[in-house]
Amino acid sequence: MTAALITAVRPTDVAREVETILEHDDVSRFLLRPVANGGMLDQERLGAARYAAGFQAVVELEVAAAAHRR
Repeated sequence: MTAALITAVRPTDVAREVETILEHDDVSRFLLRPVANGGMLDQERLGAARYAAGFQAVVELEVAAAAHRR
């Protein structure tokens, strides 16, 4: 499964980046690079990405995804 890395900072930009990727690529997994050490801003960004990606997609913070692989 291909994962797209999301680097936008503002939640609205995150949603826009996810929508753009979905228009051009067949991606069902998104990783967000943390900008606030998993704090409130990252949680808002995660919510924006999940909303834009839809129910069928997996959206994770990059740090959380690395912890699951171990």
